[in-house]
Amino acid sequence: MNLSLILACFWALAANFLAMLPSRDNHWRRAYGLLAIGIPILGYVTYQNGPWWGLAVLVGGMSVLRWPVIYLSRWVFGRMGLDQNRNNP
Repeated sequence: MNLSLILACFWALAANFLAMLPSRDNHWRRAYGLLAIGIPILGYVTYQNGPWWGLAVLVGGMSVLRWPVIYLSRWVFGRMGLDQNRNNP
């Protein structure tokens, strides 16, 4: 196992540990920090191991940080006019 995959495993362990700690802001500050650290690690994994491993780490990170992904998808669909929460007669 090379350095990039070891860093990705440490990131996943840190994310799960931080999720267990209580938070007053529903873990959003921690999520921003994990995103800031995780994106360069994702690029490093993809650079060293190829796109399939990069995709696997991306899916793993998206499963840990699912609420930022959900809010981003809602924002993108809302900007495209495909808002699913709208009531269309």
